[in-house]
Amino acid sequence: MAPKEFRTLEIAGHEVRVSSPDKVFFTKRGETKLDLVNFYLTVSEGFMNANGGRPVLLQRFPDGASGKSFFQKRTPKGAPDWLTTTEVSTPNGTTSNAMVVADIAHVAWAVNMGTIPFHPWPYPAANPEIADELRIDLDPQPGVSFDHVREGAHLVRALFEEMNITSYVKTSGSKGLHIYVRLRPEWDSYQVRFGAVAFARELERRHPDLLTAQWWKEERGERVFVDFNQNCPHKTVFGAWAVRARVGAQVSTPIGWDEVDEVTNDELTIESVPERLDASMAAWADMNNDPQDLAPLLEMHDADMVNGLMDAPWPPVYPKQPNEPPRVSPSRAKKD
Repeated sequence: MAPKEFRTLEIAGHEVRVSSPDKVFFTKRGETKLDLVNFYLTVSEGFMNANGGRPVLLQRFPDGASGKSFFQKRTPKGAPDWLTTTEVSTPNGTTSNAMVVADIAHVAWAVNMGTIPFHPWPYPAANPEIADELRIDLDPQPGVSFDHVREGAHLVRALFEEMNITSYVKTSGSKGLHIYVRLRPEWDSYQVRFGAVAFARELERRHPDLLTAQWWKEERGERVFVDFNQNCPHKTVFGAWAVRARVGAQVSTPIGWDEVDEVTNDELTIESVPERLDASMAAWADMNNDPQDLAPLLEMHDADMVNGLMDAPWPPVYPKQPNEPPRVSPSRAKKD
């Protein structure tokens, strides 16, 4: 049997071995595993600014984007001794050792293991009790166009600006847009989620024909869902600069607010993003230098509670929460 082909790269002071470097991972244009490694090296500054120091959930595709996949929280046996890990919790309270994005060599090592996208935790590994980002996922429901998502994104930004909160936008690499706020390190994930719930509800009150905060799909209609539950404790999300496991190798790309009406998810790929790298880097350049205040959103949440609202439903993987309504869809509740 012929020896397995591999390439050894010197990255961030570490040797990273890339086996089967010419294996095709994305069939539309034929990009390989090594092409994916090189993409992450190309965008390393932006990737590290957005995800550096965070634990990540690895989504592995041993046979490329068109093959089967699995999620891996635990660092596999045989990992190099320089790999940084940390203990993370899952919603049900189990713990595991997850890889920390300590440098771009860690990313390249994970890609060699078949990882395509990276899903970061909502906190730095060094401070797991504090959530330092609020994430708004604009999720178009069936029958809703991307133009509606764009319109919703501008409304999200406008409401944040009304509260003197600076927000940043990226493509999802799929159908929607993601809007982020970097927070001062003062609140935990429960508080951040409270703020996100209140924010989503206020958006729906103001723009009920376009935006919805309804958790149950049967109540959303043909609107853009403002997904507040992306802020649940220990909830990982699709990271900035991460590549989708799609045949076209689409990238979840930071963009400027002035680009929202111009770019599409499909056009931003590992082939095209390096050509606009400076623009994407500039779009999120100030995020970490200007953390924001969550207090206005928490005040909005408190006002909702005083006015008789309950907490919004949580995803089913989480234990029942205080002040949460019955965790059952309205149509099923009627039958029961």
